[in-house]
Amino acid sequence: MRAFFRDSPFRLFIGLFLLLAVAVIGLILPWFAPGDPLEWYASPRNQAPSMAHLLGTTSLGQDIFWLLTFAVHNSLLLGVSVAFLATLIGVFLGLLAGYVGGWPDRALFFFMDALVSIPTLPILILLAVLFGGQLALPVTAVALVIFNWPFPGRQVRAIALSMREREFIHVAWFAGESRTRILVRHIFPYISGWSMANFINTVLVVIATESALAVIGLSSALQATLGTMIYWALEYQALLAGRWVWIGAPVAAIVCLFIGLFLVSSGLSMRAAERRMSL
Repeated sequence: MRAFFRDSPFRLFIGLFLLLAVAVIGLILPWFAPGDPLEWYASPRNQAPSMAHLLGTTSLGQDIFWLLTFAVHNSLLLGVSVAFLATLIGVFLGLLAGYVGGWPDRALFFFMDALVSIPTLPILILLAVLFGGQLALPVTAVALVIFNWPFPGRQVRAIALSMREREFIHVAWFAGESRTRILVRHIFPYISGWSMANFINTVLVVIATESALAVIGLSSALQATLGTMIYWALEYQALLAGRWVWIGAPVAAIVCLFIGLFLVSSGLSMRAAERRMSL
């Protein structure tokens, strides 16, 4: 543990601090909410920040601070779950296609290319129209998993295609090791660091996509996310009314989350590169 902190770049610590702050807001504080932050007119409307309401209240009588904690929680849950499933499916199918080859490789590569060529946001807009104008978070999550797993899948496939011709892979095969053991023990360690970077990037993509969908009013407005907070602030003219905290709080949370994930991803990449150079 000491070696990790000693050998890590400073940007990694900044990123971890930002992510820790966002995690506390979204994963711990919601458990201490005094009531349901989504309930309308539970508090006086349009209140300025005070000890009773740390960030003030909305035009709908919602406490902005507690609403923000629920929004961060749901956005994090959506981003992490989609990124985990998309990375897991993409890495598994990419390894399988690249190492096995033949018709499974051709079939999977065809589906990867087909899905990569389809823009995600227009498909989500179409789904929202089919579901009555608002897309529930579970449906959004499933759609995002479907359209995000091919990106890691294509890159992992390329790595597996090159690595299956390496001598140590042939030695493992002639030694009688199973295909699963070769993939897990000999090939996956080479892409584990990249898989983590892809996971972080996918979290960013998912939260940005859902926020864009919510801002145009096609995400579920009855569920608190960072995007729906911005949507309701725009719907009630928060900027024109000078209620900057209402719209500024979710924007600041998104910026901190994005910067934190970027710094962690680049910091881990720099640390891995320095370790390779020292070996």
